[in-house]
Amino acid sequence: MVREALTSATDALGAVGVEDPRLDAEVLLAEATGRDRAALVADPDAGLEPAASRLFGEMVRRRLRREPVAYIVGRKGFRHLDLAVDPRVLIPRPETELLVEIALEREPATLLDVGTGCGAIALAVAAELPSCVVVATDTSGAALAVARANDERLGLADRVRFLDGTIPDGEAFDLVRANLPYVAEADWASLQPEVTEWEPREALLAGPDGLDAIRCLLAERARHFNRYPDEMA
Repeated sequence: MVREALTSATDALGAVGVEDPRLDAEVLLAEATGRDRAALVADPDAGLEPAASRLFGEMVRRRLRREPVAYIVGRKGFRHLDLAVDPRVLIPRPETELLVEIALEREPATLLDVGTGCGAIALAVAAELPSCVVVATDTSGAALAVARANDERLGLADRVRFLDGTIPDGEAFDLVRANLPYVAEADWASLQPEVTEWEPREALLAGPDGLDAIRCLLAERARHFNRYPDEMA
């Protein structure tokens, strides 16, 4: 039944150092059963179908290997969007929503989202600010594939243009958002296994002090400005 399944999973996950084992167990059981998490918690004596029990066991085993919950269930909530995620892209962090908030406050006519990953920032702005023309770039073709799939699934295919690279040649933007790699090499070993063993390393590491990606973008921005001074002014 639900109570035993949750208790067993919570104990096992806690033993390997998972940060919030009870929450993870509830999320995984809800996914395995197709039931609302609150409904499961409210009815702990409910039974489990054999297929759901097996699926839950498989999910818990994956979590015991410290695979992030978002990768196990295949999606992550970001603002009002439900985004597909897998190890090709970083899992969107709650603090990244601040970049969307800033964009919405400024109401730009055009926005460039550099390092779009799964497309979280670009798609959220496109959905919440329909008047904005959004361009999203990434140097990872695998990440762009995930972003484009999210774009199509959310019905925003005519609102966001995805491009390989960083700053498109010959284009000017009212606002540039960049969520770039920021982890210093010396700090890598101190991060949780969910990050170091599962998320794309190239999307996180940024040299000895964590600023290499930012320096590269600023240098490219300067070259772009010198090439197109009128457009970028």
